[in-house]
Amino acid sequence: MTQQGFPIGALSQQCGCNIETIRYYERIGLIPRADRRGRYRYYTTGDADRLRFIKRARALGFAIEEIRNLLRLAKSASNSGIDACADAKAIAQSNLQIVKARLEDLKRMEAVLTDAIGACDQDSFRGCPILAALSGTYWTGESGTPA
Repeated sequence: MTQQGFPIGALSQQCGCNIETIRYYERIGLIPRADRRGRYRYYTTGDADRLRFIKRARALGFAIEEIRNLLRLAKSASNSGIDACADAKAIAQSNLQIVKARLEDLKRMEAVLTDAIGACDQDSFRGCPILAALSGTYWTGESGTPA
């Protein structure tokens, strides 16, 4: 890494982010357009910090527009000293509700898969219970019959 910046491959390694993802984030404006020398993009340590922020936010389930807003809040808070915590909290609370809904969906998926796999070992279900689950036929876990 030099004072002049570092190439996209080094940014990718440093942040653990795919090169195509970095290009995508640049295209949609989540990270600023990199300085270019010829065909090569060069990034700053600020770009790396921003990319790590985005990566952590994505890992927590934030949507792109939520991340855009969080980045804006982080920038305004650091530039003006404004307390952006209330706005960030509102975004996080909204995301938490989405995460909780996904968890409920995952629990339902787990139950269907558990029942389907368990029904494979029973003679009471005709055909393949896994294929039936995928085709939309649901059954009760105890009897193995369609519900």
